Amino acid sequence: MTSNTIANGILKALAIILGVFLLLYFLYKIQSVIMYIAIAAVISLIGRPIVRFLKQRLKFKNTLAVIVTMVVMIGLFVGLISMFIPLIAEQGHNLSLLNIEELQSDVQNLYGQISTYLDLKGISLDSKIFSNIDYTIIPNLFNSIISGLGNFSIGLMSVLFISFFLLKDSKLLVDGVMVLVPNNKEKRLGKSFEKIKDLLSRYFVGLVFQILILFVIYTIALLIFGISNAIVIAFLCALLNLIPYIGPLFSGVLMLLLCMTSNLEADFSTVILPNTIGVMVFFLIAQLVDNFVSQPLIFSSSVKSHPLEIFLVIIIWGILFGIIGMVVAVPSYTAIKVILKEFLSENKIVKSLTKDL
Repeated sequence: MTSNTIANGILKALAIILGVFLLLYFLYKIQSVIMYIAIAAVISLIGRPIVRFLKQRLKFKNTLAVIVTMVVMIGLFVGLISMFIPLIAEQGHNLSLLNIEELQSDVQNLYGQISTYLDLKGISLDSKIFSNIDYTIIPNLFNSIISGLGNFSIGLMSVLFISFFLLKDSKLLVDGVMVLVPNNKEKRLGKSFEKIKDLLSRYFVGLVFQILILFVIYTIALLIFGISNAIVIAFLCALLNLIPYIGPLFSGVLMLLLCMTSNLEADFSTVILPNTIGVMVFFLIAQLVDNFVSQPLIFSSSVKSHPLEIFLVIIIWGILFGIIGMVVAVPSYTAIKVILKEFLSENKIVKSLTKDL
């Protein structure tokens, strides 16, 4: 082996490493664009059954069906956003987001009521619990949310624009991927993509029904106990369940806090505590329904996977990639299973995992 051959090999290796580094750096810099495309892809999968229904049952043209679908989805989104306005206004007033002294007084008053109630039960609390809290973090957080609305509006318009074209031309994203695939693999990969789109469309529609069931139960509970802005709180808490296993914990804590802070001036032992306990009982019932009825049905009928299999996948994805990994675990695992079945169907492990696909 000559010195020129060795030198060329080293230069080639360095060029490959540099190319990979530049590619990763490029993907890092455009991560927001990648996120827009991913969100738009999910929206297009959710809207796909609507477009299909309009085209097949009502005989709409493709473009008209897509426009109607986008109008419906935008209308739902605007309706949801308008629902949150009174919640933000009322909770901002109740928590005195821009009045630190009043906020501190309200929190300490609530703590005093809790402490008095527990003293009657023979339980004492440390009176210094709230003394070291930095209450300025709340208005700072509120201001950060307001400043982030500008970026959100840009992202929203980008997602809507991409979603429209993905719905209008369902093969647009697939064709972009096919450019990187050898010609002899295109047919099999195209078949895999069609299967993935069908499975994920059913999965995301199933998630919509899952959220709807939780939303109905939460709303009934909050209305029964007279909690203000019940519909908005119920929807927000139901939406958090999209994060597997951790989401219900977040939604439970959020519902607990919103129930307690929605009526700070009321008596703790006769109003706040009974109402909060009642709402949390309904919350536990909703979680039991979700865990033992909704989720098994969604996983078995949409992505053709056993609930235990899904549980292990979500845990592994969560360990590897955190909360984002838990959210994307089921869709990504489903896509991997479909591709493996198409290209490695004779493998014993693959055959066992994909027998229901």
